[in-house]
Amino acid sequence: MDSDKTILVLGIGNLLWADEGFGVRAAEEFDRRYDCGEAVTVMDGGTQGVYLLPHIQDCRTLILFDAIDYGLAPGTLKVIEDGNVPAFMGAKKMSLHQTGFQEVLASALLLGWEPERILLIGVQPEEIEDYGGSLRPVVAAAMDGALAVAVAELERLGVTVRPRQAATVDTSGLGPSPLDRRAYEDGRPSEDEAFRKGDIRVLAMLGEG
Repeated sequence: MDSDKTILVLGIGNLLWADEGFGVRAAEEFDRRYDCGEAVTVMDGGTQGVYLLPHIQDCRTLILFDAIDYGLAPGTLKVIEDGNVPAFMGAKKMSLHQTGFQEVLASALLLGWEPERILLIGVQPEEIEDYGGSLRPVVAAAMDGALAVAVAELERLGVTVRPRQAATVDTSGLGPSPLDRRAYEDGRPSEDEAFRKGDIRVLAMLGEG
């Protein structure tokens, strides 16, 4: 397909830190629910940073899911558009992945990327300090709204968005199957069995310093 017509639906974030994983979970869920044909590529961008640059450069429209600190109530959905997106992601960084992605956008623009459309669909997180945790209920509840925004934007762009005939939990095309949301949440050890504020070995070494 001509790269001038490509649309990238990208989820970024870190699944290991609770609501920080919202963007990736949203991309997974979008891919599970909808078929957009060859016009749209759906990708788990994780925390890859500069490695996403070729994919950004190859698209003309970027629809981005992420957990964003808007300073609003947890679970609040807010959409940022076009030229405001790079500036906004740099204004109030919540984590290292946002620093990295802001640099990716800046690099792409410096290298001549001329997007027709950028849409950031962000949700205010409730908790990002829970190592190994998944989405909090109030943030997970924002998922349908976030996906609806993406679907509406794609349809506005002339893309035919078809609900998949049978929902599937196989999202192996986006990420490793052990990180599938259901497997990840069902297999999580209890709080008594696993420390949830980071890797206790690393934190112990830092304390010694």
